[in-house]
Amino acid sequence: MPREIIHLQVGQCGNQCGLAVWEELLQEHRIATDGKYTKREKEECKEGDDFREMCDELSQIDVYFTPNNESVDKAMFVPRAVVVDLEPGVVDTIKASNYGEVFKPDSMICGANGAGNNWAKGHYTEGAELVEEVLDVVRKEVENCNCPQGFQFFHSLGGGTGSGMGTLLILKIRDNYPDRITTSYSVYPSPLVSDTVVEPYNACLSSHQLLENCDETFIIDNESLYNIFHNKLKIKEPNYKQLNTIISSVACGITSSLRFPGMLNSDLRKLGTNLVPFPRLHFFLVAQAPLQCKKEKKHLSLNIKELTSQAFDESNFFSNIRNKDGKTLACSLTFRGEDLSSQVIDDEIRKKQVKDADHFVEWIPSNVKSGIVRVPPISSAVSCTAVTNTTALKVVYQRIITQFGAMYKRKAFLHWYKNEGMDEMEFEEAEKNIRDLITEYQDKQEAVIEECDDDEDEDDDDI
Repeated sequence: MPREIIHLQVGQCGNQCGLAVWEELLQEHRIATDGKYTKREKEECKEGDDFREMCDELSQIDVYFTPNNESVDKAMFVPRAVVVDLEPGVVDTIKASNYGEVFKPDSMICGANGAGNNWAKGHYTEGAELVEEVLDVVRKEVENCNCPQGFQFFHSLGGGTGSGMGTLLILKIRDNYPDRITTSYSVYPSPLVSDTVVEPYNACLSSHQLLENCDETFIIDNESLYNIFHNKLKIKEPNYKQLNTIISSVACGITSSLRFPGMLNSDLRKLGTNLVPFPRLHFFLVAQAPLQCKKEKKHLSLNIKELTSQAFDESNFFSNIRNKDGKTLACSLTFRGEDLSSQVIDDEIRKKQVKDADHFVEWIPSNVKSGIVRVPPISSAVSCTAVTNTTALKVVYQRIITQFGAMYKRKAFLHWYKNEGMDEMEFEEAEKNIRDLITEYQDKQEAVIEECDDDEDEDDDDI
């Protein structure tokens, strides 16, 4: 039985990223732009395609798509997506694109005024007016599922709609479906790649909400994406479509074990169980391999050793952090490819843990989980997607809170938020919550296994 995911994309950034994800999902599941499943003609088939054809038939298309007919050949597969924005521009662009016909028109909801980069507008006024309509569409999607496992959101934290209305939707869905997993792919602002002055306010208020109401948050940083294109892919001025393509490769890699056959099936709940040691520390660093330019492809051997090395390499991280900034609490690696050996993967991971022992906390043994999916991605013969819970993510929040503090100290731009009915106490609560999170990361990083031994020694003395 498939375990369905309901996908929501909110705001301009969320919709552009979400569209890139659907483009890749349609290609991986061999669904045309009109929603029909396509089989390859025999003359189109290449060596090894029989295997892919078999896996296509075994794949759980129903995880992301709702078929309108029991017969796969005759059915039209509709993405289980809810497209939301507070202004019509991006939604109209999606409707006019090649993929516009695939989406259900009723599931595309937009306002008329926009949020104007104001978190309070998205969360309390403009967004609050539209949220019931969105929840009604979500309810219908859930009712069409056999066994919904959770929700995934695509949004940014720097603007108004993705941050304000995105977190409002997460809050409402958490209230309505408390037993389902809520995950978010959140694009965090960075100081070097910024187009909004009030980003620190929006990001801090959003992070406060994600901390309380989300089960799993995958952090994506604009600055690190640009670094990947400059340093790894050798593209000096990438456009948003190119940036969104590598975000989609990570999202499809994370969910590949739900959608295709493999040695160990995983789902959103298992991912959380293995990666979240403490409820508040549910923010993840993501990395993708392989990432290299066309010239390097000729000279690079894509084996398990190379994929593992790239997955732990700072230059492949989708957040602008370094290994020395913290320690890994837990990690999950998903390898995709036809002929991958679990023994070789386990050996390479063990070597990596021994070599970089300082980068892993010693009080969580066997804290790297691996899985193999037999169907490779569209762009490469093999790939590896890494999801890591690391204390180094505190650096992301330290950057945000430093910028937040500098503006809030002088009450700059605060009147825009107060005009929407917000109270200053909310800013102070959000700041305190983020500072507590940074402290918690620091405590877990400095914790050592010897603490337990000291307690035992004291008990022996008492005896």
